[in-house]
Amino acid sequence: MSTSQGSHVRATDWWRSAVIYQVYPRSFADGNGDGTGDLAGLRARLGHLARLGVDALWLSPWYVSPLADGGYDVADYRDIDPAFGTLDEAEALIHEAHALGLRIIVDLVPNHCSEQHPWFQAALTAGPGAPERDLFHFRDGRGENGELPPNDWPSHFGGPAWSRTADGSWYLHMFAPEQPDWNWEHPEVRAEFLSVLRFWLDLGVDGFRIDVTDHLVKEDGLPDAAGHHHQPHPWRDQEGVHEIYRSWRKVLDSYPGERAFVAELWETDPERFARYLRPDELHTAFNFPLLRSPWAADAFREVIDATLAAHALVEAPATWVLSNHDTTRHVTRYGRADTSYDFDRAARHGLPVDLALGTRRARAAALLTLALPGSAYVYQGDELGLWEVEDIPDHLRQDPTWVRSGGVDRGRDGCRVPMPWDGEEQPFGFSPERASAAPWLDVQPDGWRELTVQAQSGDPTSHLTLYREALRLRRETAGLGDGPLHWHASTSQVLDFSRSDGFRCVVNLGSEPVPLPPGDLLLASGPLAGGALPPDTAAWLREA
Repeated sequence: MSTSQGSHVRATDWWRSAVIYQVYPRSFADGNGDGTGDLAGLRARLGHLARLGVDALWLSPWYVSPLADGGYDVADYRDIDPAFGTLDEAEALIHEAHALGLRIIVDLVPNHCSEQHPWFQAALTAGPGAPERDLFHFRDGRGENGELPPNDWPSHFGGPAWSRTADGSWYLHMFAPEQPDWNWEHPEVRAEFLSVLRFWLDLGVDGFRIDVTDHLVKEDGLPDAAGHHHQPHPWRDQEGVHEIYRSWRKVLDSYPGERAFVAELWETDPERFARYLRPDELHTAFNFPLLRSPWAADAFREVIDATLAAHALVEAPATWVLSNHDTTRHVTRYGRADTSYDFDRAARHGLPVDLALGTRRARAAALLTLALPGSAYVYQGDELGLWEVEDIPDHLRQDPTWVRSGGVDRGRDGCRVPMPWDGEEQPFGFSPERASAAPWLDVQPDGWRELTVQAQSGDPTSHLTLYREALRLRRETAGLGDGPLHWHASTSQVLDFSRSDGFRCVVNLGSEPVPLPPGDLLLASGPLAGGALPPDTAAWLREA
């Protein structure tokens, strides 16, 4: 058996079938009582993740950061933010996770850094025309006195993608002003990130999730987006980005233990999406169309078929995602009249939500995604059935999208509320007893007392028990994970497919119960109705 860094983790193509659990460190578990989740808290809760049955953890950024964008503004790529702990604690976490059979994937943010990064501070100090500024995108403004941005690009967080410095120059930031974009045409930037990769690989991490994978290279000349006739946008999916990832792949492949890359890609063109997953580039990429799809059998099947076809172009495994740190939790989405998703939090804020319906559908969706070919992601709290916290007082909101949009976009804080672990009172075990501070986002709903890990662990009908059983069966069933899928004829409101070795999954997205095919019932997301599958329910069977 081949192992990595002295761990007990098997070296296989693990990433083709893995179930990966996303940890948002700030909100996972607070070990020292200061109100912020940290590595001490995560290390203390590794047993929960091992018992859950996932294969790997993906940690959102843990680097030194002023937290202008929840850690996605990195000031030092080679150290842990003191709020989370130390580099020694990070190394201990990696070894402890490996000993439990859990791999560690860390977030990497290569498109932009923090305005507090030493290289950007040096660029500001050096002034116009200095070589230090070539590491970023500094430009003169337009207009009679340079008072207008250099082009018409919008920031993803609202407002223009340019900010002006005290000396009159402008710099590019596709996200918040505190997040200047790197200039990836500069060889020093490329060399720096190769060095960063090696630093964490030497420490023992098993891979990297790449933030906004397709944004690194901008079109030559930074042309206006208006009237642009080439790629959808001149700031993304440029041809030169593939050379960067080929160089990264060479570094990763030089290490033992089958390390892996995960791309964050919102690309909708299947062929362009697949190009990132060619054998000499990245291993996997998030598949967001299922997350955005409405609760409808035809929509789901269209997404599943298109996803599998796109990945087949390069023989890459598909991935399935229901929620993450940027999106409205799916219990809430599935409880609305409109169950589709887009980044339209303002338009949907305050709309009625049937949490019982959303929870029932979320349970069925869990069995669906865990039965599909490829790998799957579980965002922290998915296994508990947490819903989006939408009634956060405005003065407590911290997401920069809230400020940048002038209070129109409600932001992403609602999916980042600290985890409930145990007890009857807030913060439900997120912080230790007699903590010195309240949680950094102190808005846990009272109703979460019924959703804590402690409350659900002894309940055979709970959301947590469903996840534990599903993940146990997934590990023990040879036909699950990566591999073929065969559709069965069904009504328009039912998804019915088989995997290899006689495994079958049926999901009823209609309004009436449907008969189950012959076979032994392995698991169902809810009670059957006289042997039939009720609406918004999924079942796993062993075919007769």
